[in-house]
Amino acid sequence: MGGVDKQAILSRMTRIEDQIGELYKELGGLKEQIVQMLEENTRLVLENQALREQLEQAVRSDAMSDDFDRKEEGTGEGHDNLARLYNEGFHICNVHYGSMRSDGDCLFCLSFLNKTAQDEKV
Repeated sequence: MGGVDKQAILSRMTRIEDQIGELYKELGGLKEQIVQMLEENTRLVLENQALREQLEQAVRSDAMSDDFDRKEEGTGEGHDNLARLYNEGFHICNVHYGSMRSDGDCLFCLSFLNKTAQDEKV
């Protein structure tokens, strides 16, 4: 009979099984890599979170240190606010308080700022 070559079919089936086996190995390797990547990602997320917390603590610590230094140097929040207003172009002296400065520096304001700084040192 000239039928189907059974040996050829068996050979082809064995070859396909071998290819499937190779694909399973490759799939297993990819799975391992994905697991490693997920573990590394989790580690990096935790590390990032810890670093952010450290940064926030450092910023808070610096802010408290700056406040302490400002008090130690004799300048405080009140003086800073007045200086900021003056730098934004407003009079802070009792002569023209709250109005816009149009002629450059005001000697009354500068004198008042200097007096405020001296008073806070005491």
